[in-house]
Amino acid sequence: MHIMKPSDIEAKSFEIIGRELGGRPFDKLQEPVIKRVIHTTADFDYADNLCFSEDAITRALTCIRGGACIVTDTQMAMAGINKAALKKQGCEIHCFMADADVAEKAAEEGITRAAVSMRKASLIKEPVIFAVGNAPTALLELERLIKQGCISPGLIIGVPVGFVNVTESKDMIMKLDIPFIVAKGRKGGSNVAAAIVNALLYMA
Repeated sequence: MHIMKPSDIEAKSFEIIGRELGGRPFDKLQEPVIKRVIHTTADFDYADNLCFSEDAITRALTCIRGGACIVTDTQMAMAGINKAALKKQGCEIHCFMADADVAEKAAEEGITRAAVSMRKASLIKEPVIFAVGNAPTALLELERLIKQGCISPGLIIGVPVGFVNVTESKDMIMKLDIPFIVAKGRKGGSNVAAAIVNALLYMA
């Protein structure tokens, strides 16, 4: 075993992923996203779990190239997104979960900070891509805000992980007339949300 450069490790990893997928055909625009999620998780289930609305990638790339804001539901997802790639596209990134006003409002109403942080994000004037990797309540609040006409996101990445309201919240997002990338079922996580954003940034 010899020491490899980081770029060589990544290239070798993607080579292994391609080989283990056995030449399985994917949509050319979806393939880099699927493979980056597998690279991040070492979980080949994402080859089947990831669902894309029609033209989701094309519309997301247009949004990113226009300098969209990325909003995450966790500091972990925000930390995992490549800042150099964000800067190159002129994109900003926000996570409002730790904001004092969000915590105060959540306690006052008896709801999650994730839900309140989505409300705060709805005030952003620029196009927004939501990357939700942890909180189903963030997706439920987004659905409510969209149906009320408060927001029209450029893309929703809906990949929360867990057991309570997870699959239901994802199903609700997939029924909206909004571009989405969703991981069906219980799997997901902040790392998956970050991986999807990074894949889109690298493609852009």
